[in-house]
Amino acid sequence: MGAKLKTGMVGVGHFGGYRRARMRETGLFELAAAWDLNPKMLQLCERQDGARPAGSFEELLAMPGLEALVISTGAKFHADQIVAAAERGLHVFVEKPLCSTPGELSLILETQRRTGVVIGVGHNDLRHDPVAQTTKRLIDDGTLGRVATFEKTTAHSGGLKMDPGEWRADPEKNPGGMLFQCGVHGVHELCFYFGPVTHVTSMMRYDVHATRTADVALCHLRFASGLVGTLNAYHVTPYRHTLSIFGTRGNLYRDERHFEEGTKLGLQVTKLDGGYEPIAPVPVEGEADLCGNLRGFHRAIREGGAPYPGLREAAHAVAVVFAAEASAKQGGAPVAVEAFEAVKEFAAAK
Repeated sequence: MGAKLKTGMVGVGHFGGYRRARMRETGLFELAAAWDLNPKMLQLCERQDGARPAGSFEELLAMPGLEALVISTGAKFHADQIVAAAERGLHVFVEKPLCSTPGELSLILETQRRTGVVIGVGHNDLRHDPVAQTTKRLIDDGTLGRVATFEKTTAHSGGLKMDPGEWRADPEKNPGGMLFQCGVHGVHELCFYFGPVTHVTSMMRYDVHATRTADVALCHLRFASGLVGTLNAYHVTPYRHTLSIFGTRGNLYRDERHFEEGTKLGLQVTKLDGGYEPIAPVPVEGEADLCGNLRGFHRAIREGGAPYPGLREAAHAVAVVFAAEASAKQGGAPVAVEAFEAVKEFAAAK
């Protein structure tokens, strides 16, 4: 895999702590310097990783010898930090969502094209996720027959406990609420199975709770293949992450936490005689590689090629969210994802 990557990091607490643990696990990164608004988190990072504390973000970027920057800050900071790092020739690994606005997306894409830096993104590495691989196999090998549609739901109660002033409560930086925060994972997964999204029709609700961001987002997605399905995101309800794929030969059900058969996948086979159609557990072998996205980032820098997940996947995911928000503001009219440019980037890399 090549030599360790000399890396700086901004945002080392909270989810940044998780990301640092995954970096240590790979053995592929030397965390040389870090910056965070919280001095206690910086001290912890220094103890755990030996990272030299910087006095500011600008001082961090100026640290000699850095090759890359890991960004684990809130989404509203991502675009400015990505661009600043890329302008200094640093490769970037950034958490999802990639950025908050269509203008930021255009700026990131233009900056990457001009500088040529590698941009890896903290989406799940579905190529090394046995549940995703099993799902894709059952779609591709005809077990489900011809896929008719799907229903994807992502929900949790985070919208009920937002602190005043935080970015998640800002509709300009959290478009679509839960759709932006977790729905981008859903878009990334759906595109892994079905290819790029071309159009979105959406309705959103803002009056369930006090937050100004969307409490509920209901989206109909149309794919380049002609497939249509629903992606729903709720920010004010108990945790629920499910995916149902409906096909002519069978249905596949995924529940990340509460599947009563005690497994993550269940298959229901079509019976044309009208008989009872039970749901049978689908065995899944192996564990997901939680470090796969970091390994892909390191490999792209040391060996060449595009990282997975990378800018292509992340740009398309946020472009779908931006299209959904635009549709909701237009009373549910269909909106082309291509209007936000990212799909062109996605298609060009296929």
